[in-house]
Order: sequence, then C-alpha cells, then structure tokens
Amino acid sequence: MSASLPRIAILGAGSMGGAILAGLVDSGLAVDGVAVTNRTTAKADALRMPGVDSYALETHPEANATALEGAGVVILGVKPAMVPGLLEQIAEFLEEDAIVVSVAAGVTTATMEALIPNAVARAMPNTPSVVRRGVTGLAAGSRISAEQLGLARAVFETVGAVIELGEDRIDALSTISGSGPAYVFFLIEQLTGTALRLGFSEAEARLMVEQTFLGASELLSAGDVPPAELRRRVTSPKGTTERAIAVMEEANLGGMFDRATAAALARAKEMALGG
Repeated sequence: MSASLPRIAILGAGSMGGAILAGLVDSGLAVDGVAVTNRTTAKADALRMPGVDSYALETHPEANATALEGAGVVILGVKPAMVPGLLEQIAEFLEEDAIVVSVAAGVTTATMEALIPNAVARAMPNTPSVVRRGVTGLAAGSRISAEQLGLARAVFETVGAVIELGEDRIDALSTISGSGPAYVFFLIEQLTGTALRLGFSEAEARLMVEQTFLGASELLSAGDVPPAELRRRVTSPKGTTERAIAVMEEANLGGMFDRATAAALARAKEMALGG
C-alpha cells in the first residue's frame, strides 16, 4: 500500500462511500484530506470531521465542483443511473491528472471515458467493506497507468482486499464477492431455523450459528490450511458430521451455487442493457 494518498473526493458518500471514507480516515493515508458530497445537510454534517470537508448539495449547489479542487482520486458513489449525468456536470472541474473511479454496477469504463478525458477505473466493493473486511474488484480503463491504478488500489485496500481483473470479469466477480455476503447470511438464516426447530431458543440458536460461522471463518483465516482439509478434520470417519455432509453432497450444493451465480450473472447482463 502507498505511504500516502493524494487528496480524495467522494461524490455521493452513501453507505459504500461512507465505508470508504471511514477506511481512509482510519488508515491515515489521506494526508491531503478528503472531500465528500451528499444531497442533504444532515448527512453532510454527520460526515464532517478533522481532515474531512463535507458539503451538502441542497445548501451548496456547487458542492461537487468545490470537492474536486485539488483531488487526485475521485470516487463516484452515486447510483448507476446518475453516473453519466454527474460526469457531464463535473468534467470541466476535474484536475487534469485526477483518476475517476466508479463503484456503480453496470457503468462501463467506455461510458465514462466518452464523457471525461481523465483516466478511469471501475471498482466493485462488497458490503463487508463497512467493517474493513471487504473484497473489491478493480478494473482499469484504457487510459489509466499502472501507477494511477496503484493509487486506486491503495484507496480500496483501506477497506479490505483488492483483486485487479479485466473489466469483462467484473460481473462474474460480483456474483461471488458482491452477492456472496447474502449467500452466507442466507445459510446462517437457514441453519438458525433448523436450530429453532430442534427446540433451541432464538437467543441460543443465534449464538450457536453466528459464532460457529465466525469461528470457522477465523480458523480459516488463521493459517494456510484449505477449507477442504479443515472440513476433513471435523469429519470423523463414520461419525455424525460425515453423515450430515453426505446429505449435503447428495443435494449437490456445488451445482446449486453454479446455477445461482449463473442466474446472477444473467441478471447483471440484463441490467447493463437497461433491463
């Protein structure tokens, strides 16, 4: 990660933009400060702190232009449908060497490059970025240099891990790391339901299931042992876990995940076409 970052502008600091802001502040890397914009004064006031200039569009119509002054990296945190219009509005205010990174799904770097002359990239962070455990897919536009892409990477490394990949792989990544937290939450939800049906109280069921998932994740991250081996260590021959795993294998969970991610990928392509 870079020793320091240039001034950062986050246009549209909603939940994801706010997570990136928190990561930048906590990392201490944004030595030249961060400027953020939001629609409302209440939200702008909530984000204002030492090192962070926060502006509200409702009271400062030129907030985005002000935030862009001196910014070397610009994060677009608005909804996908708003990105083209925003780029048209800010094109004349961007610093010549500023890198523009969109976190909006479905907006291609080609679309961005057609509207502004700057180097651009796309980022696809996931919701665990809020707790600095995110995974962000980062795809370069045609004009961005390796050094500029490194700056963009450093921004997103403040909220977790970063995977650089071709833009044609962004949608596939979103079906794994982007939608993945929902898959995990769904599994937790279902196993909690099973615990309730076994007669445990809601508090007991939540404690067992949530701590089991947390503990298993920590165990996996504590070393280099692959999940298949960790599963084998829990699965004693002819034991109870082996019997349970056999039922899951019969249900073909791998095939189910293949079908689920294929459905998500198909929907991503529909959304890119405006469907």
